[in-house]
Amino acid sequence: MKLEEAIQQRKFKDEWHKLQVNILYTASWIHQRNNKVLKPFKISGPQFNILRILRGMYPDPASVKLLTERMIDKDSNASRLVDKLVLKGLVERHSCQYDRRKVDVIITEQGLALLEKASLAIETQGKHLEHTINESDARMLNAFLDKIRQ
Repeated sequence: MKLEEAIQQRKFKDEWHKLQVNILYTASWIHQRNNKVLKPFKISGPQFNILRILRGMYPDPASVKLLTERMIDKDSNASRLVDKLVLKGLVERHSCQYDRRKVDVIITEQGLALLEKASLAIETQGKHLEHTINESDARMLNAFLDKIRQ
């Protein structure tokens, strides 16, 4: 669906304004689709992101500071998200043996198992992109998006 139809707006100030709105709208659209897929697993997108970071570091722990730095959504409260994941038994918090002010976070076996299933669901949902644009276009779009953030 074209952006103009989706948001019912015919005109934009210029192509750059339209591009900015289009990126925001598309990011929100992907976010909503991901939330639907994650709902049966009872985790949010930012919680999923933390679990993926921890899985990538496993079996080593991560500090909350490191999680914050590596998260996609920099506005998320990583400490609060970790607390929720602890309550669900998906991660554990441990005081760092070298620095009592630092807290180490590690993913549990239960967290790894849930993440495996949730990741498969997200990847299956993401196959939509493979049927929409080819690999060359995806590479070009990734390069353009990287260029925007420079």
